[in-house]
Amino acid sequence: MPSEVKRMRKRALPLGDKNIAGHRIEQIRMEKGLKQKYIIERMHIRGIPISISTFSKIEGQVRLLCDYELAAIAEILEVPVSALLTD
Repeated sequence: MPSEVKRMRKRALPLGDKNIAGHRIEQIRMEKGLKQKYIIERMHIRGIPISISTFSKIEGQVRLLCDYELAAIAEILEVPVSALLTD
């Protein structure tokens, strides 16, 4: 994991309704001090091609989230999938 934590921007737009995990993904990622780029790089290593724009849409709940994407994100964040599905 990155050793230095930089200031991250807060979400400017309201959350959408396309998935229920996006807000928790963003919340946990920020608590851990991780950048979106870090998550995306690890997803690419796992064979899941995703862009920063797409990942941002997932976190903003304006894009549907596939089960294999959810599982990979949970693994990268080192949390159980259930942690991403509850508040």
